[in-house]
Amino acid sequence: MRRVLLATAAILPTAAQAQEVRIPVTLDEMVVTATGRPEPRSSLAGTVQVIDQETIRRSTAQNMTDLLAENAVGFFSEWTPGQTSINIRGGATDGQGRDFRSQVLVLVNGRRAGTANLSKLSPAEVERIEIIRGPASVVYGSQAIGGVINLIMRDGRTSPGGFAEVAGGSWGLAEGRLRYGMNVRDVNVAPQGSGAYDIRAGDIYVGLSGGRRDSYGAGNGGPILKGTQWNRAGGAAALGVETNIGRIGLSARTDGTYNTGFLGSAWNTSNHEDRTNHSADLTLEGATADARFRWNLQAYAVRDIDNLRWRAPIQRSAAGLPMPGTDHDDNRRVLDIFGTRLQPSMRLWQGAEILVGLDLERSVLRSTRSRIPMPGGPAGQVSPLDNNQTDMNAGLYTELSQQLFDDRVTLRAGVRQTWGNTAFDPTPNLPLQRAGSQDYDATTWSAGASWRPVPSVALRANASTGFRAPTATELAADFTALGGGRTFGNANLKPETNLQYEVGAAWFRSGFRADLALFQNTISDRIITRVRPRDSTTSDYANNPGDVVVRGLEVQLEADLARHLGIETFRWRANVNASWNFDMRDDGASRAANTRNVERMYRYQAGISTTVSQPRWDVTLQGILRGPVHYNTEENLLIPQAEPFRDYVHRKDAFWVFNLRASVQPFEDRPNLRVFGAINNILDENYHALFIATASNPFLGDARLANGGRGNSAPGREFIGGLRFTF
Repeated sequence: MRRVLLATAAILPTAAQAQEVRIPVTLDEMVVTATGRPEPRSSLAGTVQVIDQETIRRSTAQNMTDLLAENAVGFFSEWTPGQTSINIRGGATDGQGRDFRSQVLVLVNGRRAGTANLSKLSPAEVERIEIIRGPASVVYGSQAIGGVINLIMRDGRTSPGGFAEVAGGSWGLAEGRLRYGMNVRDVNVAPQGSGAYDIRAGDIYVGLSGGRRDSYGAGNGGPILKGTQWNRAGGAAALGVETNIGRIGLSARTDGTYNTGFLGSAWNTSNHEDRTNHSADLTLEGATADARFRWNLQAYAVRDIDNLRWRAPIQRSAAGLPMPGTDHDDNRRVLDIFGTRLQPSMRLWQGAEILVGLDLERSVLRSTRSRIPMPGGPAGQVSPLDNNQTDMNAGLYTELSQQLFDDRVTLRAGVRQTWGNTAFDPTPNLPLQRAGSQDYDATTWSAGASWRPVPSVALRANASTGFRAPTATELAADFTALGGGRTFGNANLKPETNLQYEVGAAWFRSGFRADLALFQNTISDRIITRVRPRDSTTSDYANNPGDVVVRGLEVQLEADLARHLGIETFRWRANVNASWNFDMRDDGASRAANTRNVERMYRYQAGISTTVSQPRWDVTLQGILRGPVHYNTEENLLIPQAEPFRDYVHRKDAFWVFNLRASVQPFEDRPNLRVFGAINNILDENYHALFIATASNPFLGDARLANGGRGNSAPGREFIGGLRFTF
């Protein structure tokens, strides 16, 4: 999976250089995620967005959500500093980040990450990020409906030398990163030709990161929002050896947030969470001397843990009035995943290559829950938010590509068959559970073509499908939510599916790249919860008979402006990522709803940045356009001051957020030392991407149900400064 990074090795820093990374605008970079193997971006039939190492370095993002939001990857709900959800082309992740309930698949080094909650993942050990826009179920199976986000981690080959960074800032922010990578070449432990196993080269990598911040203040003179603090810790290690059978790699990593607050829709200041993600990978990549046969084998283990320590002293009754709630409501969720991917490929004849893949995966979900009521509150224990389940699935897929007319035309087609079984395992405090299992299967396909009529232009078109299998909770749920509502499962649920069409064009020139995509994505049989008639506190899982249909236009631009303007005294680079969903219709919206716009999805958005630099300094100005979004909020808002009725779908207007980043080499004879700083939210906007009741006056929420909070807002103006040292 990581072989793609070798394509950019010539522009990566070495330990001897010990200086800042300078990546030029490349003509046609190699990407790996779309097909599972390195291929030129111009030969792909779909849209891929890349966040490179220089973009990651310039950012002061404290988690993956912040970084991806800066680059307009999609809509991010940003519920808390440790939890978020995302929407790409109408496909959305679960509100609590459970990847087994999400329509956007998050990968680490090409395999399932075990979480779709990007806020628990740090960019500290990430080399680059590749985002597939649209379904990719042929290669990746279930959940790849709206898109795929692949975090490609650092190793000794891509990050040689040492790196240390410390930073501090507003609201007690303190962060640190330390890493070291090393390459070893021309090492032989057995004579060549002896037939013995020999090691020809190797690499090693170790990285550590951590940080903390106190509760932050809202913008425009807003208050400190108690319950928005976080602590973060993570680390990674990787070892690779080049042998006569290919490269063998072993890696392990851990990441997560600890003692993080969770205000949520109840503005609750007393919630605390620990959300962690751990994994280990063993890989073998190799090829014959003539490169006709290639093989890729990956075995992995993932453990994803959410410790949710929630309390709701006040709950909302069915009549909308305050009632005693819970003093403690602790839910622990552990997901263990074990999987293997075997992906050989073969060149059949001139310009033709076939890839065959076999995926085997077993995942086990275990949850516990303990509840202590307030005096007069709900008595007894209740089942966890997720049923215990064991899922076993196998996927067999193939993709054939054929290049024609001197490699100017590439035709592609692929198909995947997935078989799975979901077992409903015994779950605590679920006395009426009917243990059992249910099989599922799905066939997904993709077909497309790319054409380069001239060397600087690439045209493409594709059609593809995706699916998401129901979970045990959706099939057999019986749980009580934090606010007291009860939800039941449905054994007759069908998998969620989608069909997407896309056409696109890219223009490549020296120092310039532009990409345009026009798409339609239709999502069917969405699994939702439906409130029972005459009982607003009880819901059932069901397939929504109405489709979500999204039609949109996406733009990516990257330019070396100094080169095009003939400026030689400094570099000037500009980046634009933008999208416009000109038609985003929810045909399954409630008949009583005041709009059929898709909820929690931007009508339009943009991430724009420009960087001016010389060898000893750089300055980046960044603008993030948060577009209009519709949302039937879960907040308890005042009626009629904030909304005319409880199920009113709000429209939040668009706004801009601006950030400024800079770094300087203070000593001419010390190129390995750099000072950096940043100002986030320069204009001190008091905003939130999703919630209606921000921390401002007048407070739009019902204070009787606020559990100590006074609204949700993103951080106000934030100052960050630090030192960076390479060795």
